[in-house]
Amino acid sequence: AQFRVKNQWNDGGLTRSRIKGFHAVSREDDTRTRAFVLDSDEPTFAAGHDSAPNAVEYILHALAGCLTTTIVYHAAVQGIAIQALESELEGDMDLRGLFGMSDTVRKGFHHIRVTMRVRSPATVEQLTELAMFSPVFEMLSNSLPVDLVIEKN
Repeated sequence: AQFRVKNQWNDGGLTRSRIKGFHAVSREDDTRTRAFVLDSDEPTFAAGHDSAPNAVEYILHALAGCLTTTIVYHAAVQGIAIQALESELEGDMDLRGLFGMSDTVRKGFHHIRVTMRVRSPATVEQLTELAMFSPVFEMLSNSLPVDLVIEKN
């Protein structure tokens, strides 16, 4: 599969992405009749207008969405009931790297914490095993530490 995004800078920290076409299952998809439009901006401390989430907040959103759907879909295939699932994510960033104030500090997140609360008869071990199928989790955790905590409620 190949997923694509077209992005354009508008003003200050504001950018706009359009997401429409993708290639999957050996063909170009033609089911989307319109593009999804996502804006990204920066908080005022980073010279933005704070009119939309910033890129690193979208990373957290992507991770949350991917972990959630991965658990739900893999659980369904395995006959595991999920009654409820919610998550909280935190990403730690040393802004000295972002602003070029240190050559030894990473520019992005240096740690992400994910806490998922899942209502299900499955064990925490089973739910964790399902979460490990998440492509976004795999991409991020192979480049920086990601702690995944699944809590049952």
